[in-house]
Amino acid sequence: MSGDKEEDRIGSEEEGFDLDEEGSSCAPQPKQEEFNLFDALRDTTGSDPVTPVRLKPEDSFNFRCHKDVACWNRCCHGADITLTPSDILRLSKHFKQSAGAFLATHTVPAFFPRTQLPVAKIKMGGDDGKGACPFMKAEGCSVYAVRPQTCRYYPLGLVSMKMKDSPDKQDFHFLVREAHCLGHNESQTQNVAQYREQQGVLEAEAADRGWVDILMKMASWASMGGPMGKAPTQQTQKMFFMATTDVEGFRRFVLNTKFLETYDIAPEAVEDIKSDDEAALQLAFDWLKNILFNEPTIAMKEQVLQQAIAKARTELGAS
Repeated sequence: MSGDKEEDRIGSEEEGFDLDEEGSSCAPQPKQEEFNLFDALRDTTGSDPVTPVRLKPEDSFNFRCHKDVACWNRCCHGADITLTPSDILRLSKHFKQSAGAFLATHTVPAFFPRTQLPVAKIKMGGDDGKGACPFMKAEGCSVYAVRPQTCRYYPLGLVSMKMKDSPDKQDFHFLVREAHCLGHNESQTQNVAQYREQQGVLEAEAADRGWVDILMKMASWASMGGPMGKAPTQQTQKMFFMATTDVEGFRRFVLNTKFLETYDIAPEAVEDIKSDDEAALQLAFDWLKNILFNEPTIAMKEQVLQQAIAKARTELGAS
């Protein structure tokens, strides 16, 4: 994932939690553009290792990583690894930690490029952040079975894009060639679809799709300063970070505040949220899409909605 390590830290100033209203048909529209999602592991030399060729699922490339290759473990130093929500779930379960404890131990917060939204990155070793990944051992990755999506994708990058008038998103891949990586010289050949299946990215991609949708939409609004021209407040940023990185924290937020009095959530869905981390995460994505972009992914209870409308009319001086 591109971007400097330990980017602008997340602020702590308390602000009001704003719910943006839906814009009119003549409101400014977000710019549609390519969204660089998995930029793979880049080095910090300033070189650009990306081969700018779009790869289709059937396109083949040579690559194999194994511990007999001379560059073994080189890519695990100074890497810029953004964790997806499902990455955090898998890793925290692996270490038998709460998500909050895992984040405090192994990550640093940063802002995802062009979105003004906070994410968690793996904390690399060394004072300058260019040391080894905390999960790297001499024999290789100690969390290989639950390794992050960025690591699974390497040496592929992923770009996701959506055109303004199209209901569907389009993904394409590209090859990343870093000078130190000798895996490209191996004779093993596979196509993009085969490699994705071999690396186990498909299930996690589906689980993280809502998160990707939010980041894409925020990036598309960047030229306007944020959704409907409004940048997210620090409180909104903190709520986004909690909902997408700390599933236990989001579950407490849902169950112990007026959330269930405000939103129309089916009783069976509430029961799922109590014990199913993935279900809680999907609710988090739906809620965030609603409060950030006013998408109809979650509905207020009718009484709450009418009260909100009446309050808005009163504040505007309407009868």
